[in-house]
Amino acid sequence: MVSPAPKSPARTVGFTYVGLMIVIALISLLATASVQFGAIYQRRQAEDQLLFVGLQYKQAIRSYFEATPSGAVATPPPRLEDLLRDPRFPGVKRHIRQLYPDPLTGKLDWVLIRASDGRGILGVHSRSTEHPIRVANFPDEVFHFKGQKSYAQWVFVYGVVCSEAGCEIDSKTNDLSESTR
Repeated sequence: MVSPAPKSPARTVGFTYVGLMIVIALISLLATASVQFGAIYQRRQAEDQLLFVGLQYKQAIRSYFEATPSGAVATPPPRLEDLLRDPRFPGVKRHIRQLYPDPLTGKLDWVLIRASDGRGILGVHSRSTEHPIRVANFPDEVFHFKGQKSYAQWVFVYGVVCSEAGCEIDSKTNDLSESTR
């Protein structure tokens, strides 16, 4: 009787090598996917932070307007630093806790939206021209960000009223800024 030929060790090693290559390929795919997921997660966090910070600036500018001393004309703040310590009051009057950097650039390099006379700041927006991940489901106060093509179009400005038809300057705020001329 003829005994079966013994399995060649080279053949077994070949199958082990192919199996190892498949495992390495799967690990690489998982690592790539997790890096991409991490980048998307960080960008979403930056978007949420941009919404928070932008609304903080908008609220601080509103507070500055509304805190106008009696007998004085309401004007927008000339500098962002005036939101930290309002120079119109003898004591410390704060409208914002700190000057926040732009979460997308990491710098305090906001684009300032100036009043029509150029003497005061009505709002801010990011310098980033990247395409946002979020394009819908915004908070009610910034519902008009829906469908914007870049973060620079996410403008946080006091004195602008937005509706489904578009945004326009609030006549009350415009009257205040024009009366400072």
